[in-house]
Amino acid sequence: MRILYLDLDSLRPDHIGAYGYHRDTTPNIDKIAEDGVIFTNYYCTDAPCLPSRSALMSGRFGIHNGIVGHGGTSADMRREGPSRDFNDKLVYESLPGSLRQIGYKTTTISTFAERHSAWTFNAGFNEVFNVGANGHESAEQVLPVALKWLEDNGSSDNWFLHLNFWDPHTPYRTPEEFGEPFANDPLPEWLTEEVFHQHKQKVCQHSIDHMNELAKTHYFKWPRHGKQIEKYDDLRLILDNYDCAIRYMDDHIGQVLRKLEELGVMEDTAILVTADHGENMGELGIYSEHGTADQGTCRIPMIIRWPNGLKGKVDEGLHYHIDLAPTFASLLGAPNPPSWDGRSYAESIIKGEDTGREYLVMSQCAHVCQRSVRFEDWLYIRTYHDGHNGFPKEMLFNLKDDPYEQHNLAEERRDICKTAVYFLNEWHDEMMSTMDFDVDPLWTVMKEGGPLHAKEFKR
Repeated sequence: MRILYLDLDSLRPDHIGAYGYHRDTTPNIDKIAEDGVIFTNYYCTDAPCLPSRSALMSGRFGIHNGIVGHGGTSADMRREGPSRDFNDKLVYESLPGSLRQIGYKTTTISTFAERHSAWTFNAGFNEVFNVGANGHESAEQVLPVALKWLEDNGSSDNWFLHLNFWDPHTPYRTPEEFGEPFANDPLPEWLTEEVFHQHKQKVCQHSIDHMNELAKTHYFKWPRHGKQIEKYDDLRLILDNYDCAIRYMDDHIGQVLRKLEELGVMEDTAILVTADHGENMGELGIYSEHGTADQGTCRIPMIIRWPNGLKGKVDEGLHYHIDLAPTFASLLGAPNPPSWDGRSYAESIIKGEDTGREYLVMSQCAHVCQRSVRFEDWLYIRTYHDGHNGFPKEMLFNLKDDPYEQHNLAEERRDICKTAVYFLNEWHDEMMSTMDFDVDPLWTVMKEGGPLHAKEFKR
């Protein structure tokens, strides 16, 4: 079995054609989806970048592995201490480490570990390719490394390639010569002029006001960010640039897929399309950022085209991204360590069975300190540190009626809030009872002065 894992930074599912997006952003990804399973309620346990990928590769919630933020104590993985053997457990219990135990060659093409000093991310990989731009590389810099690796290894059996593209991560740096493919497409219907004027009044991390400031102080280096957002139609600057970055990345993914076809291994290669987190595009008045424990940030795509798996199937169950490691264990006969917090959804891929959970809990401690609960049609968000965003302690959104989080129902639906708090407490009790220590890293972040990016934003 060959496995290509496309890790597409900051890609939100509803900007993918296969998820119903009205713009033609992802023709190559859409072809993968036609032959696979699309998961519509797939979430990272911990956001954003560093906590998410650390949870994925360790197979454990941030509350267990210790990484929930972008700085301070809670940006480093907890170590084993006196019980550590010659090698630590992560060598074998990481997602790639578990695959190595059954004979897989494991490779990552990513600058992530260096960008966040997340060296534990590399545990379990045979090979690590760092193109050297610290997460600011564009697809044209990543692609040659990927194609060369496939030329050298693609025809072999039993490999796992983690291929990381960064283009949808702000700042959007698609080359100018790529043009403006969405210049004539309308903005999303929900982003009305009235909503724009409401958002224009907000002053918070990556509000419209803050985006204009960043354009002057940081983003001026990239020509697509040079314009100030003053009137309603200027919102196109953000949406078009984000979608343009996705399309540019998708074009390069197409070249990777063509290489697999050229090598004659396309049909026998499992392909996964996913992200570390999403990207708020107006949710909570935030743009081009992934700094909350909400739908815009924590919901991610997952498309799995698995040889002998179902084709054209849509799975609506609730799943965590850390469920991937035990899913691989089920599908491939790999070890399934007791330290992993996820559970397999292999039966959803092979048989179409419902393997979803009753509820999910997500955490964010890099820009704010929040935990959220996703269940039924609801998203409940509890704020412990608002990151200077002015968030109330509780927020509640009916995602069926209000998928872009414009109407907080916490005051009028106390009954739903109480159910969510019960789930949150049940999850927290289980997490704390299965740890060898009694410190929740969310509170470590609080005691060390709050989230890193909130310190940077404070005025």
